[in-house]
Amino acid sequence: QVQLVESGGGLVQAGGSLRVSCAASVRTFSDYAMGWFRQAPGKEREFVAAHSRSGLSTYYADSVKGRFAISRDNAKSTAYLQMNSLKPEDTAVYSCAARFRLGGYSYWREYEYDYWGRGVQVTVSS
Repeated sequence: QVQLVESGGGLVQAGGSLRVSCAASVRTFSDYAMGWFRQAPGKEREFVAAHSRSGLSTYYADSVKGRFAISRDNAKSTAYLQMNSLKPEDTAVYSCAARFRLGGYSYWREYEYDYWGRGVQVTVSS
């Protein structure tokens, strides 16, 4: 049973930074492509960032490009989302997701991922 547990959320002022982590209980973390999604109150969940199994390929939503950075440490079975220059509109529950299936996929689509964490709250005050 694959479990993903996020940590590192909290309250930060606009312009500040936070790093959210996603710890995976898997045998071989490099077997999984990872993604980050977020859901703001009253809105649908949206894609934030993703990277390949090796971490060499990264993808970002236009709204976070240049401010957020996704990374992973396969030895620690952990993925990270570094969030800089945070804005009030970044306030949301941030969830990580893992994909085990091989082959090409639409990294921005929720259904492409096999496992999900429960999410962590990030609140940005103005």
